Amino acid sequence: MSRLAGSREGSSVRWGYKAASIACTVVAAGLACSYLASAWHAPRPETSVADSLPASPDRAAAGGFPGSRSAGSGKAPAAGPFRFREVTEQTGITFVHTHGGCGQRYIMESVSAGLATFDYDGDGDEDVYFLNGAPLRGTTVEDAPANALYRNDGDWKFTDVTSEAGVGDTGYGLGVAVGDYDNDGDPDLYLNNFGPNVLYQNHGDGTFTDVTARAGVGNGDRVGAGACFLDADRDGHLDLYVANYVKAPYEDHIMRYFGGYPRYPGPGDFEPDPDTLYRNNGDGTFTDVSLESGVAQHAGTGMGMVAFDCDGDGDTDVFVCNDVKANFLFENDGHGRFREIGLTAGVGYNFYANHTGSMGADCADYDNDGHLDLFMTSYQGELPVLYRNLGGGCFEDVTAVAGAGDGSFPYVNWGVGLVDFDNDGDRDAFVANGHVDDLIEFVDQTTSYYARNVLLMNTGRGRFVNVSDSSGDGLRVKLASRGAVFDDLDDDGDVDVVVLNSHREPTILRNDTTNGNHWIHVRLRGTTANRDGVGSRVTVSAGDLTQIAEVHSGRAYQSHFGSRLHFGLGAHDRVDRLEVRWIGGGTDVLEDVAADRELIVTQGSTTPGAEARPGG
Repeated sequence: MSRLAGSREGSSVRWGYKAASIACTVVAAGLACSYLASAWHAPRPETSVADSLPASPDRAAAGGFPGSRSAGSGKAPAAGPFRFREVTEQTGITFVHTHGGCGQRYIMESVSAGLATFDYDGDGDEDVYFLNGAPLRGTTVEDAPANALYRNDGDWKFTDVTSEAGVGDTGYGLGVAVGDYDNDGDPDLYLNNFGPNVLYQNHGDGTFTDVTARAGVGNGDRVGAGACFLDADRDGHLDLYVANYVKAPYEDHIMRYFGGYPRYPGPGDFEPDPDTLYRNNGDGTFTDVSLESGVAQHAGTGMGMVAFDCDGDGDTDVFVCNDVKANFLFENDGHGRFREIGLTAGVGYNFYANHTGSMGADCADYDNDGHLDLFMTSYQGELPVLYRNLGGGCFEDVTAVAGAGDGSFPYVNWGVGLVDFDNDGDRDAFVANGHVDDLIEFVDQTTSYYARNVLLMNTGRGRFVNVSDSSGDGLRVKLASRGAVFDDLDDDGDVDVVVLNSHREPTILRNDTTNGNHWIHVRLRGTTANRDGVGSRVTVSAGDLTQIAEVHSGRAYQSHFGSRLHFGLGAHDRVDRLEVRWIGGGTDVLEDVAADRELIVTQGSTTPGAEARPGG
């Protein structure tokens, strides 16, 4: 097999020939020509054509690109069920991402980066942490770019506290996870970089210390991706799974061209790299157990990931998106030893038995059948994949039947969230889009570098409807998005959105949806389980509505969000029953709980802490 055939480009071409006849039955005929478009995985220089255009949220309107197209229809939209307002400028967030390149087209440039929302200072508000790139070979800068932490001060105002917090890492950021690895009540921060990784210990006073060397989790000089904290052996301490992308990105770098334009190499141009699993020793240190756990027996091109209980047996399994290779699903035996079952479980490939340019994956029960499903983003000319959990750890690709790919097929998809944006009791879907190549429209007018993100409404009947056109000005922004996170930033009871955009400012969307629906937030406090209850499952019943959710650490496209669980309740103003199944064992049940508030559930306590919040 040639190097091209093993790359993302080769995969997409094979898709075009093998599956075109099938795919035409599930996508609009006008998109069929986009199959071949995914053969072009091209680069963008440090100073790009896009950057020479006026700073506008809608680059197509600036007249800079041929053939620009949006995720929606372009027609005048009618009012829809959601309303998202773009509020970036008013927040005071001035972070700007850089990919660190200077025209060499290193593969790392195209995949940076994720971001995180978490309450770093314990004041009840979700703060925002942005990852940044760093100068790559050949790039010189006067001031080194750094990651940035913004404290949420309320009323949509944020303050840059990076320096005082001590988390301004200047490494090349790719992925991030948040978890209280030392069980001291404060969320700690792990960065999965190109180059040595970083573990920041939170002291609980607004400051962090780099404890990477002491903890033993630097992971060498590798190309990072997603990361997750999880309690793999259910001993009450958070272990750490670190996804790795490809080996030797400098040494094996190759410059490619298409139609006379330079482009990035694909993952098939490099050797895949096995992932890393660290066991938490309970004393502030970790041991690399990649080999004995079974994880290192499989080399992949890891991107986003999520750790969740795929089969409902009470332990945490791991799903890893592999870029143009079969995805991994590592089944946990309950003691931290894993068996890779992606193929037999139905998540290694898509419906057409093809691997995809798998980017990120989120996990939630979109159809409220009591099983956690997966929604995975993909590359241009490929549908994102909705894997429905059939129970017992078996999945099926229901993307076409569910309409989950509407609006995403022509674009490269990255961040993803299964989130109840209108509090009606089912999970809607958000997909962040943007190509890797700022010159793509000069060789392929079926797609665009800057693209609108996509919002899909869950109908409650196992299907999704694309409502991007009718959901407010926040869904009209066009940039090259990467990671996306979802949390209630203003504590009004609905979930807001933050998107990291490559080589640009972020996009911050305030959820202004109003419909009178009720909600509840649930935050867990473990005692014998890990402090944040990561891996624990919550079941909420209100009338005829029953929902489940798990606490995850690290998810979607190399990002972290949702440590505080959110449940929409529809018209129900009380929760009849709330059950917590703690990771490691034990169950707590609360009954007759008022809605429209945050509930803090401490393991072993029958009296929850509750803080009333204004309704959304």
